[in-house]
Amino acid sequence: MTISVLQFLVGLERRRKVGLVLLLDTVVVALSLYVAIALRISTFDLGIYWSGFFTSAVGVCLLAGIGSVVMSIPWVSMRAFGMHGVFRLGVFAFALGVAFFCFNLWGPWLVPRSAPLIMIPVLLVGLVGVRLASGHLLDRWFRQSGQDRVLIYGAGAAGLQLANALHNFDGADAIAFIDDNPSLRRVLVGALRVYGPSQIDRLIQARGITQIILAMPSASRARKQEILRSLSDYPVTLRTLPHFLNFMTGEPLTAQLQSVTSEDLLGRSPQSLDMPEIEAAYAGRNVLVTGAGGSIGSELCLQLSSAPVARLVLLDHSEVALYDIERRLRANRVSCEIVPILASVLEKDVLKQALKKHEVTVVLHAAAYKHVPLVEHNEVVGARNNAIGTYATAEACAETGVERFILISTDKAVRPTNVMGATKRFAEMLVQDLQTRHANTVFSMVRFGNVLDSSGSVIPLFREQLSKGGPLTVTHPEVTRFFMTLGEAARLVLLAGTFAKGGEVYVLDMGEPVKIVDLARNMIRICGLTERTGNNPDGDIALEFVGLRPGEKLYEELLIGANQIATPHAKIMCARETCLDAGESADALNRLIAAVERQDAQAIRNLFLETVDGYTNGAST
Repeated sequence: MTISVLQFLVGLERRRKVGLVLLLDTVVVALSLYVAIALRISTFDLGIYWSGFFTSAVGVCLLAGIGSVVMSIPWVSMRAFGMHGVFRLGVFAFALGVAFFCFNLWGPWLVPRSAPLIMIPVLLVGLVGVRLASGHLLDRWFRQSGQDRVLIYGAGAAGLQLANALHNFDGADAIAFIDDNPSLRRVLVGALRVYGPSQIDRLIQARGITQIILAMPSASRARKQEILRSLSDYPVTLRTLPHFLNFMTGEPLTAQLQSVTSEDLLGRSPQSLDMPEIEAAYAGRNVLVTGAGGSIGSELCLQLSSAPVARLVLLDHSEVALYDIERRLRANRVSCEIVPILASVLEKDVLKQALKKHEVTVVLHAAAYKHVPLVEHNEVVGARNNAIGTYATAEACAETGVERFILISTDKAVRPTNVMGATKRFAEMLVQDLQTRHANTVFSMVRFGNVLDSSGSVIPLFREQLSKGGPLTVTHPEVTRFFMTLGEAARLVLLAGTFAKGGEVYVLDMGEPVKIVDLARNMIRICGLTERTGNNPDGDIALEFVGLRPGEKLYEELLIGANQIATPHAKIMCARETCLDAGESADALNRLIAAVERQDAQAIRNLFLETVDGYTNGAST
């Protein structure tokens, strides 16, 4: 109940928040006046002063409201309330008390003459107390809605400063310190307790730790590497806090690489994630996400849980991935019911049972093999999972009465030169055909490009290569890709799914394509390093061009044809694209199933050549 009220209050418009603070302060002023009179006459029964109290309370409250606005009291942040705020409230309380004292002294004698002066400290305590209590509750709410829970390795000055910084940061919550010094065990540093390294595993399990930050900037590089090696086996993200001198001298940070944000690498401002339409469309629904443990699948789950949906069904064939996303969701203390299902999208009976049992109304199909070179050499497995698995999932939805099915597709489905892209376009056509035969389920597809920091992105590869001192490998100097952050992609996918009437392909506006070589150079620069070139032989990191991989394009496209239709959101386009008719679709699906059963990779490629517009059988272009 408290969390719901706080969530409502946090979501109010600024002017409504200001009005609420004014109302709260007015109540505090009236109560402070009452307490001041009661203290003066040593009883809470005001007796002959009741009439004076009510009369003066009206005037004082009106004066307080005017003075509060003039001094900008309602605009002082409760979460960041500090000594400046206390001083401002002190001036406000003193001015109000003195003004009331003068009026009561020289005007009609309404209350005991010293009561207005007694009111000053009472009012100050009340105003400060309300703000401290409100700030504490808001802080707790923001922390419960955050994603990262942090252990700080190092209980020294740097660690304490980091803990203080995280205190005012919504995205992470410092849980405890880790330190090698036995004399610090169980000691409280600030508000956090210090534990030994042997307690890390227990803390991760018991407290839902997602990150460990090494806050020992003065330690030697060898010591840092030793600590990081000892932490590398834990299922958490590792971060390091660099020494201040590294920023001043430009010392390479290769061995103590910090995380580079997706926004930094994107080279543009990310799209706004404030989309109330999503909460309105998904809140209270039962939603199933396939490939829930993957990059885009897990982000969809996190976004849906914050709507929040009523029940979130996680389906993935990877035990490790499924465990990880379930743990992340439970660590976030989400309010929706979480149901993990370990299964493949090819298991249609399992899917139908799950859809019925959990009364699923919306399915987001993110399960896919998406690594182009791997699928290029494993055509049979790729076709089975991406095409046949998608059809099995979509048909299960139609047969169980699911309201909406949303296929997460890719820009590689547009005139594909690789098997992965061909399987995704083939899957799109199968879903479009299903729509013509099942009007009770709304089928749609959302197509977009690369997602920064996903498992298939170059960013994790570049990070690994940077940590080893390079070189960064780029396929071709001119290769370009569309990029979007995970948060942007997930929110726009969810929004696009609400627009569908049946059979549409939605395309996300991902801005201008980005050269991969520029992305690599940007990453080197942001990490405080320099590129090693012929003109700069002493640089830190070299670039190496390794050539296009089988089936890889120099550039990607988002639309097959030129026709596109506007949608209610400027960053989402709708494409009405041609597809196979019912007979052609059934024949193509049967041929694909037969080829997969025979393990006939060439037959699969030939089928795609016949049915998928623009497929060029792996020619690099």
